[in-house]
Amino acid sequence: MNLEAIAGSEIFKWFILPLLIFLARIIDVSLGTIRIVFISRGLKYFAPVVGFFEVIIWLLAIRVIMQNLNNFVCYIAYGAGFGMGTFIGIIIEKKLAIGRSIIRIITQNDATPLINHLRSEGYGVTSQDAQGTKGQVNVIYMVIRRHDYEKIAKIIQRFNPKAFYTMEDVSLVSEGIFPIKRRYLHSFPLVDAFRFWRKGK
Repeated sequence: MNLEAIAGSEIFKWFILPLLIFLARIIDVSLGTIRIVFISRGLKYFAPVVGFFEVIIWLLAIRVIMQNLNNFVCYIAYGAGFGMGTFIGIIIEKKLAIGRSIIRIITQNDATPLINHLRSEGYGVTSQDAQGTKGQVNVIYMVIRRHDYEKIAKIIQRFNPKAFYTMEDVSLVSEGIFPIKRRYLHSFPLVDAFRFWRKGK
């Protein structure tokens, strides 16, 4: 069976073609998520490259749709690919963990052991006494690399299981104290972006 016969077959029309559209949408929406992350992190040289491939794949997908307007399965595949691409994009964004975040920890327990341990790990910690609804509390501020969040969360749970803490991204950090991890690698902005490829980290 030649290629023309395959392209004209019912299997290609109702199964293979929608599948290709579905996969293309997953890829281009996922790339869109990565592009937005790069833009928000100020990676201005990488975002346009990702955007180029994103729009090329989108154009290919929409071209096939326009050529098969009477194929309703293609519409379903297009929408399903967008939804799945959004889901996968969220997962990729969490795995990339590019940039810095600020963590605020509020605890009624003595925060000294927690603070000392975090400082021994190389993190910069700022603390102050404050008055909460139920009495005196300790407030701790930290600026961390996003991929260190799970490690920090485990440390907090170990020393102060009932502590209340929040995390939010910061767009600019002028100075900070962070654990030293292969300092020569961190001069490249995308090293953190591809850490999820390295197993066991």
